[in-house]
Amino acid sequence: MESMIKTAVIPSAGLGTRLLPATKQQPKEMLPVFVREPKDLVVLKPVIQLVYERLYDAGLREFLFIVGKGKRSIEDHFTPDNGFTEHLRRLAKPQLVEEMERFYRRVRGSSIVFINQPEPLGFGDAVLRAKPFTGRKPFIVQAGDDLIISRRAAYFGRLMESFHNHDADAVFCVQKVRDPTKYGVIEGDKIGPGIYRVKHVEEKPQHPKSKVAIVALYAFNERVYSSLEVVRGHHDRKLELTDAIEELIKGGGRVYAVELNSHETRIDIGTPDSYWNALRATMN
Repeated sequence: MESMIKTAVIPSAGLGTRLLPATKQQPKEMLPVFVREPKDLVVLKPVIQLVYERLYDAGLREFLFIVGKGKRSIEDHFTPDNGFTEHLRRLAKPQLVEEMERFYRRVRGSSIVFINQPEPLGFGDAVLRAKPFTGRKPFIVQAGDDLIISRRAAYFGRLMESFHNHDADAVFCVQKVRDPTKYGVIEGDKIGPGIYRVKHVEEKPQHPKSKVAIVALYAFNERVYSSLEVVRGHHDRKLELTDAIEELIKGGGRVYAVELNSHETRIDIGTPDSYWNALRATMN
């Protein structure tokens, strides 16, 4: 299903301290995972490139990357380099030339903007910085270091169907996990196969009310910005997106969650263990 939403916000400003020393000079979003391409070619791609390509292939064409200090390599990566592809051609590496040209065709077919988040003030702060870019349009948010492995990205179609069919203010993906204390967790009513009407969300709870954890892929309308601004006015600490979703629910917002099925797996690269698992998952 092609998305009726055409705008994506990709927060990528996290410091990646849990992956040091690998992330001292390299953004964690640029760490590579394995991808099997046409003609059985196995390549290594940065996680953020895969996030972008999945969204592009779903029909999105406007992209805002929220970056921070030390993230210039992300902008460089998304800038076509004809000299480099010509160099690969001279080295007689046609498969790699084709791979880079495929990526650059997507980039040239996109409107890409970079906004700086000068300080690590939270995922919610990164999203709030997108307000001038998205305006009153609905938009997608997906973390630049969080990927869902799925055949044909069926989860994205279900996300869009829920957003439009329920006239939702927010919809996001969820997955049942063993240890929900590491994630944002929902409480809600199941209203259909894999669909929840969300009544409560909490970030990394000590006593979670469920084992259904939020996956960092969301669809929002403009109401989320008002909720982010309310939360910012109440707290001096980092602005978390989960707190804004809770504020949206309290204000009568229509919030839903789409559960990943057994053939869909969320991978993130936030810790050495999770990155190791991501490499193993993408090698299959």
